[in-house]
Amino acid sequence: MTLTSVLPSRRLAAEEWRAAVAAHAERADALTAGRQARSSRGEKHPIEDFLFEYYALTPAQLRRWHPGAGVVLEAEAEAEAPPHAAWRWYRTDSEGAVSFDLEVFLADRGQAVRLIHRLLLATASRPAFSGCFGLHEWAMVYRQSEHRHTLPLRLGQEGTDSVVEAHKLRCSHFDAFRFFTPEAVPLNQTPLSRETQPELEQPGCLHANMDLLKWALKLGPAVPGELLLKTFELARDVRLLDMQASPYDVSSLGEPAVEIETPEGKAEYVTRQREFAERAAPLRARLVEVCAGLLGDSAP
Repeated sequence: MTLTSVLPSRRLAAEEWRAAVAAHAERADALTAGRQARSSRGEKHPIEDFLFEYYALTPAQLRRWHPGAGVVLEAEAEAEAPPHAAWRWYRTDSEGAVSFDLEVFLADRGQAVRLIHRLLLATASRPAFSGCFGLHEWAMVYRQSEHRHTLPLRLGQEGTDSVVEAHKLRCSHFDAFRFFTPEAVPLNQTPLSRETQPELEQPGCLHANMDLLKWALKLGPAVPGELLLKTFELARDVRLLDMQASPYDVSSLGEPAVEIETPEGKAEYVTRQREFAERAAPLRARLVEVCAGLLGDSAP
């Protein structure tokens, strides 16, 4: 069995993939319009710009449509070849048709695909936990005079510290935990590390669901364009709650706070957290399918 035979094959005529390219670009432009306008003015938005900065994502990258692994883009007689022909991890056959080059991609990214597959499978296998109340953001400013954002703390430093001390920190996501202040690290119920991430990641975590965008980006052209945009939309919405429930005062940005230090705020946070987990589940499952299709018989 060759590597290319692991994937199903579907062919798109020139008019089909051209329409898909245009529709995807239009949708991506709408999603990134704010970012592009701010960039032209040299402005920053602490909520909306996070995805682009943290994931090193550009509007142009999000705008690029990929058909996904196993799809062949047919050439059109006496017309330009699909632009994908010049992109990394694509191949062109003798008839000018372009498709994802599985063998070269796995040579370059095979280890990453296996790690992503393992992590996504492990995360999906666990029940969603919704008792963290977004306190990871509070732990990142605990007993610190300098903060990542220029926004003021809604309760001030002393009030923020008191909220942390009145709760149990139950963060399960290493990439949030690693930004905890030194004073907050020992307060977390479970010590976290990169090595234990596949053992502890769970599908209720806001950041684990936001990271579906990261995994889609790392899987590159193997991920269909519409799936990439769905992970972006989810991450965008998750990020809003992440900051609304944070210790920062987001009222200057026109956003109401989710006051997780109150019973009402906790209830709102849990409700929205569970909704995000439900939205994330099918996207995570599709990314698992992408990985499994790439790995074929070697998939765990």
